[in-house]
Amino acid sequence: MIARKRFRIGTLTVALLALLGAYLVVASRPAQAAETLLSQGKPVLASSVESAAFPAAAAVDGNNGTRWASGFADNQWLQVDLGSAQAVNRVVLRWEAAYARGFQIQTSGNGSSWTTIQTTTNGTGGEQSLVVNGNGRYVRVLVTQRATQWGASLFEFQVYGGTPGGGGPIVRVAEFLADCPFTHRLPDDPIVFPNLPGASHLHSFFGATVTNAHTTVDDLVNSPTSCNPAEDKSSYWVPTLLVNNQPVEPTGTTFYYLGEGVRDDVIARTQPLPFGLRIVAGNAKATGPGDNTISRWSCLHAGDAGSGHDFVTCPAGTMLESYLDFPQCWNGRDLDSPDHKSHMSYPVNGGCPATHPVPVPKLRQVLRYPVNGSTAGFRLSSGGGFTMHGDFFNAWPVAEMERRVNDCIRPIIKCGANGHP
Repeated sequence: MIARKRFRIGTLTVALLALLGAYLVVASRPAQAAETLLSQGKPVLASSVESAAFPAAAAVDGNNGTRWASGFADNQWLQVDLGSAQAVNRVVLRWEAAYARGFQIQTSGNGSSWTTIQTTTNGTGGEQSLVVNGNGRYVRVLVTQRATQWGASLFEFQVYGGTPGGGGPIVRVAEFLADCPFTHRLPDDPIVFPNLPGASHLHSFFGATVTNAHTTVDDLVNSPTSCNPAEDKSSYWVPTLLVNNQPVEPTGTTFYYLGEGVRDDVIARTQPLPFGLRIVAGNAKATGPGDNTISRWSCLHAGDAGSGHDFVTCPAGTMLESYLDFPQCWNGRDLDSPDHKSHMSYPVNGGCPATHPVPVPKLRQVLRYPVNGSTAGFRLSSGGGFTMHGDFFNAWPVAEMERRVNDCIRPIIKCGANGHP
């Protein structure tokens, strides 16, 4: 936005005022331009692939459940052809556990001679959003130093920008959120084991304070809540973290509702999460990190401590973080399904598949636990760290959810807990 100055009108004519107003409208346009995802679904090349299961194209398909994995060596690269010369303003890298400690972002006009526009020597993995300034038809990430013995592996390689000369980087975020502290623990799960108290492993609950095995959406609506905003009567729960067999609860509990991972035109037609919707994300029955790539662990403010799908060792003075993204495409009919997942889908190629055509806000669960150091005594009530999963029972008031989608998600505006920018 361009700051508007106050002018003393004095003897200015109406014509001059009109001219000034026209200037302000024209001058404002570049700042209002939308950041554009340039890379999704575009042709890609890679220096190597670990196997046919992890192709280069998986890194630009808009699906966080697929990935590119390189051969087990440094100096591997992934290159995307944008189709024409573009101004590149931002690059997003979503790393699998096999991430790069050192890498470069490079651009090229011909795919053979390269200009380095960003260099990282202490990469931390996870999701990295890099503001850059470059031009070119081709953009690549060159992995100069692996962080693990494996290759480099990316869930997504996203290039944002516009046409050359289109101005500086413009980052838009579609978001509203709820901060919902821990309320209670029970071996209950009203989604997976309804009306069967004690049938589940131990869960830690957030939001509505009454949640138990018998909970219905009407119970949630009439429940007190720990959430800010208080309008959010939803219930959220996860397997309890146990350290040396003692429960440890997160001290940071934020639930983000996002418009991301899909094209802008899909965001523009996002629908409110339906009242009473139930979703389970993650894999409680995972037998190893590769069985649950939706869940990620990392360390808060820990430099190159790394991230992965199992517990990570965090340095003293930091905290263990858990990230989990829920699916954002709904089948438009069912509030639940027998496996509590099939009525929802993750995006494919930047859009919602025909089987699940209704885009809804993506729920991202971010929990911060006050623990660090050796993970030898760590486990979840469901098993290893790779069994992290989350349950969501939506009880937002219909009008409030609709307002936030209309005011924050569809226009791609970052809102706070109050649902306002």
